[in-house]
Amino acid sequence: MFENLTDKFERAFKVLKGQGQITEINVAETLKEVRRALLDADVNFNTAKNFTNTVKEKALGRDVLKSVSPGQLMIKICHEELVELMGGNESEINLKGNPAIILMSGLQGSGKTTFTGKLGNYLKNKKGKKVLLVACDVYRPAAIDQLHVLGEQLGIEVYSNKEDKNPVNIASSAVIHARSNGFNVVIVDTAGRLAIDDLMMDEIAKVKAAIDPSETLFVVDSMTGQDAVNTAKAFNEKINFDGVVLTKLDGDTRGGAALSIKAIVNKPIKFVGTGEKMDALDVFYPSRMADRILGMGDVVSLVERAQEQFDEEEARKLQKKIMKDQFDFNDFLAQLQQIKKMGNMKDLMGMIPGMGKAMKDVDVPDDAFKGVEAIILSMTPKERANPALLNTSRKNRIAKGSGTNIQEVNKLIKQFEDMRKMMKMMSNPRNMMGMMSKLKGMGGMPGM
Repeated sequence: MFENLTDKFERAFKVLKGQGQITEINVAETLKEVRRALLDADVNFNTAKNFTNTVKEKALGRDVLKSVSPGQLMIKICHEELVELMGGNESEINLKGNPAIILMSGLQGSGKTTFTGKLGNYLKNKKGKKVLLVACDVYRPAAIDQLHVLGEQLGIEVYSNKEDKNPVNIASSAVIHARSNGFNVVIVDTAGRLAIDDLMMDEIAKVKAAIDPSETLFVVDSMTGQDAVNTAKAFNEKINFDGVVLTKLDGDTRGGAALSIKAIVNKPIKFVGTGEKMDALDVFYPSRMADRILGMGDVVSLVERAQEQFDEEEARKLQKKIMKDQFDFNDFLAQLQQIKKMGNMKDLMGMIPGMGKAMKDVDVPDDAFKGVEAIILSMTPKERANPALLNTSRKNRIAKGSGTNIQEVNKLIKQFEDMRKMMKMMSNPRNMMGMMSKLKGMGGMPGM
C-alpha cells in the first residue's frame, strides 16, 4: 500500500539532504517532486497544488531549530499537512438510536456486501453489539445468498425477503424486526449503482428517507483513484452520506482516493478494508496513514493487533516457562498461530519503522509459516515438549513426514535454540542490561 508514493516522497526529501538551511530555491525543488508524487498517485490536481502551497508557506515561515535539519523539518511539515488533508483526527461511527441504523451505499463492485459483513463482525466482536444484516440488493444475482453465507460464517442474523423486490419495503420491515427482537445495530446492504443512474440513485435516497439511518457510509474501491473521488462527489450531492469506507487498500493502490476524498467532499474516511478476511478491517487514523506514506511505519496499529490476540494468563505462563528454560515447540507453534491471526505478514512487517522499504520487493506469501508448522506437527508430542530428544534418526523421520529435508529441519531447530537462549536472557533484567552495555561498547549491531 502506497509503496510508490513513499518512494517518491523519499526522493523529494533527498533534495534537502546536506543542505544547511531552507531556502526558496531548495524548497521549490523539493515541492516540485512532492507535487509530482501526489499527481502520480492520482491525487486531484487542485488538492496537490493546495497541499504544496501550504507546505511551502509553512516551511519558509518557520525558523529552523539548530537540532533539526531542513530535510527533517520538511518531513515534519509534510506529515502535519498529510494528516490535515486526510481529516485530522479519526472519526467514530455513529451508533446512536435504538437500534442504530447504518446504510451502505456505493458503486457496483466496490466491495459493499463484503464490507457489510466485516462491519457486522467488527461491531459484534469489538463493540459487543447484537447486529442484524439486511439484504436489500434485489438486482445482483446471488447478492442475497452472499450476505446469508457471510452471516452464517460470522454468527450474525441476516434479514431478507426474496419475494419482495422493493428495497424500501425490505429495509423498513427489517428495522421493525430489529426493534421487536432486541438488535442494537441494523446494517442495510443496498444494490451497487452507477452515479449516472438516476433511477437507482433516487431509490437509495428513498431507502434513506424511509429508515432515517444514524449513519450513511459510502463504500469505494481505493484502486479506482481519482474516479472514486468524482463518484463520491456525485453520491454526496444525492444522499449526503456521513463517511467514507476505502476497500481493497491492500491491493496495488496509488493512494489518490485516500488523499483527495476528504478535501473534495468534506466527509471523513471512517474505515479501511485491508484484505479479504472478515477481520481485515481497520478504523482510519489519518496520523497513522501519514506515518506509513512517509515510510515511518505504524507501530501503534501493530501493537493493537498484537493485543487483540494477547491472552494475559497465557502470557504469564509462557514467561514462567521462558525463565525456567522450558519454552518448547508447542509454545513456539502457539506463538506462530497468534502471529498468523494478526493479518498479512508483509503488511505487519511494513508497520515496523524502516521495514516498509526493505520489504518492498520481497514476496511474503500468506502461508509463509506452512513449512515450519509442517515440521513441528511432524514431531511427536514428546519431541515437541522435549527438543533435546531430536537425534538424527528422529530428524530424518520428521523431514519425511513434513515433506521437507534434513537441512530445513536442522535449520529450524538451530533457530529455535537461538531464540530460546535470547528469550531466557531477555527475561532476566540483569542479563538484559549486560547485553545492552556490550552492544553499546561494540557500537551497536550492524545491519539492525
